[in-house]
Amino acid sequence: MGLRDTLGGYKDRLKHRWMYRKGGPFPSLSLGNLGRFFKGGAARKTGIGFLIFLALYYVGGSLWINDIEDDPDFRPAAEHMLPGGSHAVAMVAALIDREVNDKRWTSNDPWFVPSAFLDNMPNYQQGVVSALARFTFELTDQLGRTRGSSQADPDLQSASGLLQYAGDVWVWDPSVSLMPRASSEAQYREARKALLAYNVRLAAGEAVFERRGDNLMATLDRIALDIGSSSAVLDQAVVENSSRFIDSTADDQFYNVKGQLYAYYLLLDALGKDFDALITERELKTAWEQMLDSMLKAAALSPMVVVNGSPDAQLLPSHLAAQGFYLLRARTQLREITNILLK
Repeated sequence: MGLRDTLGGYKDRLKHRWMYRKGGPFPSLSLGNLGRFFKGGAARKTGIGFLIFLALYYVGGSLWINDIEDDPDFRPAAEHMLPGGSHAVAMVAALIDREVNDKRWTSNDPWFVPSAFLDNMPNYQQGVVSALARFTFELTDQLGRTRGSSQADPDLQSASGLLQYAGDVWVWDPSVSLMPRASSEAQYREARKALLAYNVRLAAGEAVFERRGDNLMATLDRIALDIGSSSAVLDQAVVENSSRFIDSTADDQFYNVKGQLYAYYLLLDALGKDFDALITERELKTAWEQMLDSMLKAAALSPMVVVNGSPDAQLLPSHLAAQGFYLLRARTQLREITNILLK
């Protein structure tokens, strides 16, 4: 067999393999084959299927996760209601546990999680934690030590600092650092542990919780200032945006304040139990109940769609103005209580 015959044999075998590849079970990836793929509608069906999957994943997933709980009868677990402990401290820990562990903390969810597209629930949760952070600061500064010059309780100090942590921090943000960092929920869980540890020590007589009138008055003053600043935010939103046909920011502000007022309602209800003897002695029970009722009415508002209409509108209401009315009523009643405590 000559060299020409040998080369011809190799040529035939290569041609046979190419034709088998082209027409057999492993067709070559050519422009013609790609054209037939798209022309046959397979890509269109795949694209439609992918869009349906995304719709089910994000819309269905966000509806599944979305849960704005404003149950006024929410209470801490019985195991954390320790004799000699603080009802208010147990309530702070219980609210953290509910929003971070029992549910899902949504304010820092990345884009690939369905709840990243939620709007009202993250604002509500941020409002809840803002009230807890303010109250825990007062625990550290007023209620958790004998006098202003005495040492702050280490557990309360730790919890107060941790609850000041921003609520939108995820474990990784390449714009800040390539290294992982502490997420918001991780910090809040540590704050809860510190609060529970403090309450255990308080029940054992190893920590301080001052039930004096001046401490209660200072705490209520700070809460009144906090909700007063929220009323200013609502007022600004009504003045500047109520003339718009659609105010896309109204629900953000509404649910943030709703979360704040709901948390304060539960905390003040629990604080009333801690200071029950003082409230009875100063004949404040009726005023306290009226203040809680106003706080609850503001926190319980739950319109299907938040509308920021003009306060004197004939058709469209102003849910922000309604919320602000009850908020200011509760703030006025807090001031009345502190005035009585001042006497």
